This record gives sequence, structure tokens and C-alpha cells, in this order.
Amino acid sequence: MVIYREPLVNRLDLALEARGHLVDDRHESAFRLFNGFYEGWPKIVFDLYGQTIVAHNHMEDSQLGHQAAERGLNFILEKWPWITTAVLKTRRADSPAARNGIIVYGTKPNHWIREYGIRYAIDLQLNRDASFYLDTRLLRRWILDHLAGKTVLNTFAYTGSLGVAAVGGGAERVIHTDLNKSFLNIAKSSYTLNGFPIDKKLFQTGDFWSHMNRLKRAGEQFDCVILDPPFFSSTEQGRVDLAQNVKRLINKVRPLVKSGGRLVAINNALFVKGRAYLDVLEEICRDGYVEIERFIPVPDDITGYPTTQVDNPPVDPSPFNHPTKIVILKIRHAL
Repeated sequence: MVIYREPLVNRLDLALEARGHLVDDRHESAFRLFNGFYEGWPKIVFDLYGQTIVAHNHMEDSQLGHQAAERGLNFILEKWPWITTAVLKTRRADSPAARNGIIVYGTKPNHWIREYGIRYAIDLQLNRDASFYLDTRLLRRWILDHLAGKTVLNTFAYTGSLGVAAVGGGAERVIHTDLNKSFLNIAKSSYTLNGFPIDKKLFQTGDFWSHMNRLKRAGEQFDCVILDPPFFSSTEQGRVDLAQNVKRLINKVRPLVKSGGRLVAINNALFVKGRAYLDVLEEICRDGYVEIERFIPVPDDITGYPTTQVDNPPVDPSPFNHPTKIVILKIRHAL
């Protein structure tokens, strides 16, 4: 049984106060407004995308979760009346539409947000998530700051935000790859929003395993490869499992990184301990051809602040600060 320490509105009041500095004057920013898993109301989460609130109801009792989300939304709308729309996503709903999100306030969700000066297209009702991952914000900042003039391969690109950040930071060439063409179309919309030229050949659909083989046969190599796979997926060509085959995934793309280049390795498996993930990376590094260069933390609005955090993640993520574990690896082909 979950024991709630305080009424939801009390927890939300603290959360809004802690995150007030993230609200920009034009109301175009995106961040996690309340993470109930950390901040005292497990399985209820509120995200802000511009002027749209997305409420995530993860509770086993969907109706109870709906009531909690409704109370929270009413409180947020009263405190921040400039919000125009609210979308409720019910994870355990029978209806796909309810899982992907129903508009419960207003009529028109935001279709783009701005982060570090770059616009990103979003579709808040595309999937159970909201088409744009807030926990990788500081990685996008690193990409903006470090990949100017570089060539980049963005694997498992989804809606392309990490690759869009690379283009925004002045990358010379960025290839996005994903199994789903409709996801890459959102990446193209981000290009249009920013006035970036679109070369259709750089938006490539296909199975990861066979696609990487084709790039290797073509002799392609990149200054940076971004590896951001889903927790689990399976095709006829191979299986992605962030609890079991991280080493195989990393070794699959290593030959595509130029010597001296970087490989961005992301593991968002909630129940994989940080130490366990680091053990795998350290094993890969033993041959001397791979080096852990740095960790990229998850921002405070995702983990909660010292004034708001009352609960811990399901497993210990240390030495990372969150179960979304982000590492920059440096790759060498000769010692």
C-alpha cells in the first residue's frame, strides 16, 4: 500500500515554487513540473510543454489516478492561469487513445517548444510518452557545445531531438536512423521550424542491426555516434535489451566512430542499477580502445529538488543521478 505523506496539492505547491525559474517569458520551455515517483505522490507525473500540461497517470487503479490527476491539474491551472491546454495520459487504460492522451482542458496542445534557443517539433498525443524526452536536456546542451563541424550518426533517433541539437550546434552532417518513418517526419518538422535545410537522404528508416551493417559496408565513420535505444525491442534481425545486451549494442556501433571520436551511450532501464551499467562499460574499456570520458547528469526537475524530493528511485542509480544513465565514451582504433 502506498502511503501519501501530504495532500497532492501541497506537494505540487512545493514543486511549482522550485521550478518557477524554468518558466520563460514566452512560455515556450519544456520541463518536468512534478515527478510523483520522487516527490511524494507515486505514479502521478506532470510535464510542461510550452503552455500545455501533460499529466501521466501510471496508477494501477486508473480511476483513482484520474481523480488525483484532475485535482493536480485544477491546482496547477489556478496557480499558472497562462496554461491553455491539458492532456491526460492513462498508462493502464484499455483505449489506445487514452494511453496516448486525451485533451481534458483547452483544445489545442503545443506543437513545438524551445530549448537553448532551438525549436523542437512535438506531438504530445503521438505515443504513451510525449515525443520529446525531457531527461536528456543536458545531453542536448553538451551536443550543442561540442559537435560543431562534426559528423554525427543519431541511431534510434525517434523524433530526432538529439540530432536536431547537433545541427543547431553547427554539426557538418547528421544522419538520423529509426525504424519508424513517421517519427523521423517530426524531426524534419523541427528542421523546418529552425530553418535548417532538409536533405531526405539523411533521414533513414530501417532495422538497426541491418542498417548498421550497411553503413559499415559503405565505409561510413562519424565523429560522434549517439546510441539511445529503447529498453526492449525485437525484430527478425536482432534484439535490443538494455538489461542484457548493452555490450553487443555498443560494439555494434564502435566501428562507425572515427578514432578519437565519441560514442554517446544512454541506458534508460529503470531497474538496471547504475553500478551494473558501469560494470559493463568498464569491461568494454579494458582493451584500452574505449575510455569513459564523462557522465551527463539528468536535470533537477526530473529528479526533484532538495526541497521537494522525498522518495528514492526503485534501484540505486549511483554513480549516476537518475536511472537514465548517460555516458560519453571516447573511441580509439589504435593504441
